[in-house]
Amino acid sequence: MTSWITICAGCKRADWSERGMDKTDGEAFAELIEAAAQPAGINTRRVTCTMGCERACNVIVQGAGKISYSLGMFDATPSDAQAIVDYAIMHSESETGQVPFRQWPIGVKGHFVSRHIPLPEQN
Repeated sequence: MTSWITICAGCKRADWSERGMDKTDGEAFAELIEAAAQPAGINTRRVTCTMGCERACNVIVQGAGKISYSLGMFDATPSDAQAIVDYAIMHSESETGQVPFRQWPIGVKGHFVSRHIPLPEQN
């Protein structure tokens, strides 16, 4: 089952206004992630806010019935976007969503914020 990358399009890095950006860092990052994810068959979606403002730029890698992961503190570069997509591919290929640490792309190490256990299928 394909994994999703949910991207916070509202994220602004602390120096956003000083850089005179015409769009949020999250919007710029979303464009990079979407461009890298599409040929890899990874789904993406943008949301307005993931409530991780102090750790901009934020994404969530998730899949139905799998452990999901929130990641943040990215610089919104093409290499950051590719590392997230590479991790999402591994997440997609994992039955549980877990990927062994030794397989993580270097670009995601140190960026994990939280892990979310999937909801039970029954009450």
